[in-house]
Amino acid sequence: MKPMKQFTAIVIVAISIIGLFACNQNNSKATSYRASIKRADGLPIVFNIQEKINGDSIQWLITNAGEQLLVEEIEVKGDSLLVNLPFFEASLRLLKINKGYLGSWYKKTSTGEQTVPITIEEGKERLILAGSKPTQDISGRWSVVFSKDNGTQYSAIAEFKLKGDSLNGTFLTATGDYRYLEGLVKEDSLVLSTFDGTHAYFFSGKISADGKIEKGIFASGPTYLESWVAIRDSTGSIDETVAQMQLNGVDNRLHFRFPDLDSNMVGIEDDRYKNKVVVLQIMGSWCPNCMDETAFLSDYYAKNVSKGVEIIALAYEYTTDFSRARKNLMRFKNKFSVQYPMLITGIRSADSLRTEKTLPEMTAIIAFPSMIIIGKDGTVRKTHAGYAGPATGIHHEAFKQNFNKEIEELLAEKEGEN
Repeated sequence: MKPMKQFTAIVIVAISIIGLFACNQNNSKATSYRASIKRADGLPIVFNIQEKINGDSIQWLITNAGEQLLVEEIEVKGDSLLVNLPFFEASLRLLKINKGYLGSWYKKTSTGEQTVPITIEEGKERLILAGSKPTQDISGRWSVVFSKDNGTQYSAIAEFKLKGDSLNGTFLTATGDYRYLEGLVKEDSLVLSTFDGTHAYFFSGKISADGKIEKGIFASGPTYLESWVAIRDSTGSIDETVAQMQLNGVDNRLHFRFPDLDSNMVGIEDDRYKNKVVVLQIMGSWCPNCMDETAFLSDYYAKNVSKGVEIIALAYEYTTDFSRARKNLMRFKNKFSVQYPMLITGIRSADSLRTEKTLPEMTAIIAFPSMIIIGKDGTVRKTHAGYAGPATGIHHEAFKQNFNKEIEELLAEKEGEN
């Protein structure tokens, strides 16, 4: 995704300390919080938390529209709280204050470490916007153009659903989607936000009477900013080919071998993959769309491996350190019950030569995730860029139907067919 897209464990909490956080509330009752990431420009990246204290444990649900992210690895020391987020090498480091918390959102990135202030206060509201009811219903599909500060642009489509003044939706680009966005519309103004541990997004825009959204702002993380405009377009679509990997003309077969999470070397030319349809997943544990795709592929593999389908994940991590990469990928494996091999390439996702070093038969990896589908004859047959996740609704369903059709057609081929 653009910007590159950048959960459980045992809770260690002393019963005597929990009393501080359970004060004035029923231990079995959830407390609602409104969390706000503090950008220097004041743009509000806001999300909701449901906190439940039950006996000697604290549990959080981070909510964005139709998604709830379960957070269980929470450590309490005195009046401090360390919330280790389920994925993405991210955490919240907090100080307990009256009716809330104060602290920082911390995460590792491809270039180092990032720390951003955050406040968490009791409350059920999300984004706040002045005004009365919406001037028009913006539900449906929109064609969108995002513009960067350097003048470059990229296309997207937006899918919105407005109920009253509550707005849910997402943006889908050639490299993936912006996942679950939640906000509202008041009069001619819209606002949306999301937080999944690594991505913190805020969108705003002005709705004109002639079927346009103008003066759009897209804020990501502590500083990143883009502008956007949109027009209603019920038939709008995304050109996946702009980010799609292709054979580079050298060979139509891949040749790779990398260690799996147990350090066993696995290669595409192993006997396990002969006369099989193989789905190669290009991914990273830092990538939210990869999380969505892994959930789908893991379920698909469990149901279809007996048909002669295999899946291999090739991971490009923020680090070349095997132990650190393995730790992060094990979270994916355990969370989604992944039974297919996840291989550690040892090449950083930000390496400009990542494709040449790992898959020299292919053109550049542009999107995370990307997919390469190999036929029973061992040749590359199809590729896909990005992933239309469940937040995209109809686009997600269309992807699944197309994927199933492609695999079934390849499985039906007889030996020697191409």
